[in-house]
Amino acid sequence: MRHTIGTTILALALATALPFGIRGGQASNEPVPEQTGFADVNGIQLFFRVYGEGPPLLLIHGGLSDSRIWHSQIATLSQHHRVIVADSRGQGRSTSTEDTITYDLMAEDYLGLLDALHIDKVALVGWSDGGIIGLDIAIHHPERLSSLFVQAANATPDGALAYNPDDSTRPELKHYDDVVQEIHALWANEPNFTAEELAEIPVPTEIAIGDHDEAISREHTEYMAATIPGARLLILPDVGHSAPVEDPSGYASAVLDFVDGIGS
Repeated sequence: MRHTIGTTILALALATALPFGIRGGQASNEPVPEQTGFADVNGIQLFFRVYGEGPPLLLIHGGLSDSRIWHSQIATLSQHHRVIVADSRGQGRSTSTEDTITYDLMAEDYLGLLDALHIDKVALVGWSDGGIIGLDIAIHHPERLSSLFVQAANATPDGALAYNPDDSTRPELKHYDDVVQEIHALWANEPNFTAEELAEIPVPTEIAIGDHDEAISREHTEYMAATIPGARLLILPDVGHSAPVEDPSGYASAVLDFVDGIGS
């Protein structure tokens, strides 16, 4: 599992990624959304915003964060794409239930959001937990994805640098009243994608990691890229786990280079 040091590193990386200049939940330099609301999915209210027009692009944030982390990419990405951002269940402005938070459940939430927005297929960009959610969708519902950009994610708990299989303090994966405890338990127990599942992903995929990521191992990242058929490996220069915030312009460019380059 990811022991205390590991979860602290990841939580701090994600928590400190939230941008300055937020007024009433919107960054002052963001475009005006075309649509804002709460989608009724799986017994929760999932907060979302939609920007721009064009081929749909779904951005999924990391654990213990929310959709505001994408504020520096939205202006660029929404110039030629319909960009959808949302807060995962129990985080940001989205509600939760007493159901245990798992990656599969959050994947179903996002599929429910796409259904509510009448979007059949989307390019998905996932950071950390968002990337794991993207992998879950690619494994179980590949027909919903046109492409998948995964950054700083792991396929199994041992992909985390702080993983310690002998740690006796590993929390049980169950519902907790405190969402921080619940996400820490999630990190300790999931995901558990097999090599066989990764090898059957038919979606065009790019696996990315910052060149000094503090939470996910390079070796594990290379394993995922080598196992998913045709997947590209991208090492993002001069950034760590919080790459979308550390280099917003470079990150947006990397996403567009991949998403818009599919089939060219």
